Amino acid sequence: MFSRDIADYPDGIVLPVDKPYRWTSADVIRKIKWAACRHFGKKNLKVGHAGTLDPLATGILLVCIGPATRRAEELQASPKQYVAGVCFGATTPSYDLEKDIGRTCPLDGVSRESIEALLPSFVGQQMQVAPLFSAKSVDGVRAYETARRLLREAQARGESFDPGDVLQSSLIEIYDLKLLSFEESFSSAPEPVEPTEGRGRIKVADVREASLKHAEILVDCSKGTYIRALARDLGEALGSGAFLGSLRRTRNGGFDISQALSLESVLEMLG
Repeated sequence: MFSRDIADYPDGIVLPVDKPYRWTSADVIRKIKWAACRHFGKKNLKVGHAGTLDPLATGILLVCIGPATRRAEELQASPKQYVAGVCFGATTPSYDLEKDIGRTCPLDGVSRESIEALLPSFVGQQMQVAPLFSAKSVDGVRAYETARRLLREAQARGESFDPGDVLQSSLIEIYDLKLLSFEESFSSAPEPVEPTEGRGRIKVADVREASLKHAEILVDCSKGTYIRALARDLGEALGSGAFLGSLRRTRNGGFDISQALSLESVLEMLG
């Protein structure tokens, strides 16, 4: 429990929240801000986060309350760690399960051995093109807004949609990559979910019938690294295609996943 006086926290509060699946980062902030404003009796209490997580990702989302929001940029700049479930044999426009499979690809060159041999070549500084379905800003417009417009136009023409290299590349660094497991089939494909209102509006595509191979990879990387784009690039490097089937952030801003709090726990602390 927190005291009722925000002045008791002169440096503010940083909470490592385990972001729920299919919640946007903004959803989490709105929920916690409402609870924090009520708890501390403040109408305009600042609440923000240090590093967005995609809706279908889970793991550490650092929520900053009060004066701690001034540390958001510093925390966001810290190294990050993820466990990424990469599916080989197909691509989606969003590079994850928010969009349906748009293209199937050969799997001949995809194996445990080929992935293990490939990973070291992706370690180090490199230029990376972010996913078009992302929050990256281009000329003041969010990339996902452009992507949605291009997707609608392609569908109206009855054409498939390929994001292409619409975005400029950015310098990122991958410190380490480790193959944790490999499956000859994607046996853990999630149940498809159609979007609904509110926080349930995020779709989960149905890929259970697709012929896919699956690798779980531990990624240590810098700020600004898009793991969906890494999945795309791994697939292309193997002469196939790939997208993210799952993503969990396990380290950020000096916090480990073992320290993460469930959203329910945080709301109880602010009750």
